[in-house]
Amino acid sequence: MKGQGQLVMTDGLAGMGEMDEEVISVRGLRMRYGPVDVLNGVDITARRGEVIALLGPNGAGKTTTIEILEGFRMRSAGEVRVLGLDPAKGDERWRARLGIVLQSWRDHGKWRVRELLDNLGRYYAPYGTPGRTRPYDAGELVKMVGLEKHAGKKISSLSGGQRRRLDVAIGIVGRPELLFLDEPTAGFDPHSRREFHDLVHRLSDLEDTTILLTTHDLDEAEKLADRILILAGGTIIAKGSADALSRRMAANAEVRWTRDGQRFVHAPADATRFVRELFWQYGDAISDLEVRRASLEDAYMCLVHQFESGQRGAEAREFEEVAG
Repeated sequence: MKGQGQLVMTDGLAGMGEMDEEVISVRGLRMRYGPVDVLNGVDITARRGEVIALLGPNGAGKTTTIEILEGFRMRSAGEVRVLGLDPAKGDERWRARLGIVLQSWRDHGKWRVRELLDNLGRYYAPYGTPGRTRPYDAGELVKMVGLEKHAGKKISSLSGGQRRRLDVAIGIVGRPELLFLDEPTAGFDPHSRREFHDLVHRLSDLEDTTILLTTHDLDEAEKLADRILILAGGTIIAKGSADALSRRMAANAEVRWTRDGQRFVHAPADATRFVRELFWQYGDAISDLEVRRASLEDAYMCLVHQFESGQRGAEAREFEEVAG
């Protein structure tokens, strides 16, 4: 997420107007396999430097959506622009501006870490610009992903977590303007996960990289994403910040407190008013007060359940936010 005093690195275009540039613009995206509509009118926008998390159950259409945006799959209908071009017509210069971190990458075990990154980086060198030189220096890159102690090792000797760090390095070696991350922290221990989160913030805040993240880790999405998109049944059923989605589940907030040695739990429609009235009535007799608002996981599970149950009505529509 953006912070004060950030360094904005643009791709040869001056001015703060770039901050509002739409890096991804999708309108009415449809994908049909035979008689089955996998995607049905999907709309997505992502601006420069924004981190977007695309969430959804298995079979919701996430992979199909990402592959269309990456230019690897043709769509059935709809308007799609990524970095100003239709991905179906993207050339090598356009592709060099993308980074992709897959769930797994089939590498050559005999390569050494730094050697592989050096070789991959050469592809990107002709596509650098004054505002964004390409590629990353391999020495800098191995430090960024925490592999500096393993730079000279053969890939076949790396642990699973180290191989995952290498996957990330391969995805960003060309200093992408748009980065696709597919379950990026699978196999990471808690320390590695935190370091990866720091790297994502560095890329978005300092490099102005737009990041589209797909994950089943809702806690990770809540920590990293500026906006959340929930995809179910081939359509976006909700979008907004994690905080906004969670707060709109206010009816599910739980208030817990102790009075006269007895523990109480209540789920009021308006937790703030309830707490105020609780103290007005009992004052200092109230202790150990806790208010637990709905989490992103609560909101996600509720929305998907409503949609899959065919009960998506006014309550679910409250979650929808029109992108600005």
